[in-house]
Amino acid sequence: MERTRYHAATDCPITATIDVIGGKWKPILIYLLLEGPLRFGELHRIVPGIALKVLSRQLKELEEDGIVSRTVYAEVPPRVEYALTEKGESLREIMLQLSQWSSERLLKQRAAAATA
Repeated sequence: MERTRYHAATDCPITATIDVIGGKWKPILIYLLLEGPLRFGELHRIVPGIALKVLSRQLKELEEDGIVSRTVYAEVPPRVEYALTEKGESLREIMLQLSQWSSERLLKQRAAAATA
């Protein structure tokens, strides 16, 4: 496979992808939503260390980019669920490959180093 040479990072398709799914929290949120819809509070509980404001902003950005859908149920108190859209689901294979790569090449090495 021949690779294209880019004159600037902004021309590279990886740059566009990282703009949408990159950062500290977005890949984690996408990976968690591969299992199915989750409520805001569930996501906050599952992802320790993420501030409510940051979680809200990251989900809003993922929604604006068409990766995540937000469903509000007319209940008291209101219930909001987040799920991957078709576009978000198209990231499944990539996210699973990243998870596998990490398990094989990072987590095993860290575990071995910790026992040494």
